[in-house]
Amino acid sequence: MRKFIFILLLNFCFLFAQEYTIKMATVAPEGSFWMKEMNRVEKNVADKTDGMIDFKIYTSGVQGDEIEMLRKMKLKQLDAASFTGVGLGKIVPDIRVLEVPFLFRNHAEIDYVKDKLFDYFQEKFEEKGFYMTAWAEVGFVYLFTKDKVRTKKDISKVKMWLWKGDPLAKTVFNILDISAVPLAINDVYTSLQTGLIDGVYISPYGAMALQWFTKTNYIMDYPLTYSIGAVLINKEKLLSIPEKERQILINETQESMQEIVKKSREDNRETLKILQDNCLELVDITPEAEKLYKDAGIETRQKLAGNLYSKEIMNRVLNLLEEYRSSTSE
Repeated sequence: MRKFIFILLLNFCFLFAQEYTIKMATVAPEGSFWMKEMNRVEKNVADKTDGMIDFKIYTSGVQGDEIEMLRKMKLKQLDAASFTGVGLGKIVPDIRVLEVPFLFRNHAEIDYVKDKLFDYFQEKFEEKGFYMTAWAEVGFVYLFTKDKVRTKKDISKVKMWLWKGDPLAKTVFNILDISAVPLAINDVYTSLQTGLIDGVYISPYGAMALQWFTKTNYIMDYPLTYSIGAVLINKEKLLSIPEKERQILINETQESMQEIVKKSREDNRETLKILQDNCLELVDITPEAEKLYKDAGIETRQKLAGNLYSKEIMNRVLNLLEEYRSSTSE
C-alpha cells in the first residue's frame, strides 16, 4: 500500500510540475524589435507560470520560409510561428482580401476594418486547427528598385521579385505587365546581388532589417499595399496547456502584438527617413502612373473575388471601408 501511495504522489508531482515548451519560428532576424518583444513575452510567460511554459524560438528563417514553417506546424514539428498574409492565406485564403493593392489610405482605416473582422478570421483559423492570437503587421509596403520608377513605362522595365506561391502579387503584376521572378524570401538578397531581380516590395523597416535596401537606389513614394501579420499557435498544443497558464500565454501574446504593431509603425516611419537621409531617393510618381495603380487595384480585387477570397468577404471589407470613410467625412 505504501508503495502504491508513493507512486500516486510521484505521478501527481510529475503532472503538477509538467512543463510545456512552445517551439516557435519566425523569419524576423535576431535583434529586430519583433524578436526583442518576443523575448519579453518569453520571460513574462515563464515568470507568470512559474516556469511551466517556456519557448524555443527559431529566428532569421532558419526553419524555412512561411510555407515551410506552416508545413512543419502541420507535422507538429513546430507549435507556433509568425506569418504575413502569404502564410496566413495558405490556411484561410479570405484573409488576403486585407492585402488587396491600393485599397487602404491610412492606418485608421486598417484598424477599423481589422477590428471588425477579427472574430470572423479567428473562427476560420480555429476551424483549420490554428489559434490566431492577435493581429500583427508588417506595415505599408513600398517598391524598392535599382532604377528610378515614376511613370508607367518605368514600372514595365522592372525585373520584380514575386513571392513564390503568392497569387495576389502575381495577379497584380500580370495586370501591370510587370516581369516577375518567383523566389522564396530567403533567396531575395542574393538575387538582388546577382541582378536576377532589380525590384522588391517590402516595408521600410523590413528592407533595413533584411538589408535589401543596400542593393537598391530608389523608393517609390506610393505604397503598393498593406501587409498584415499574426502569430498562430497550434490549437491542439494550446489546449494541452492547463487553462490558467493557457490564458496567461494568450494574454501576453496579445499584449505583445499590440506593442509590435505600435512599434512597427514608428520604426517604419523612422526608417523611411533614415533611408532617404543616407542613401535612397524617394520618388514621386506621375498622375498617369497613380491612375494606373488605382485601376490595377480595382481590377485585381474584382478578378480574385470568388477565386482567392470570397465575394462576400470582399463586399464586407468594402462596406466597412465605406462606413468608416463616411463617418470621418461628416
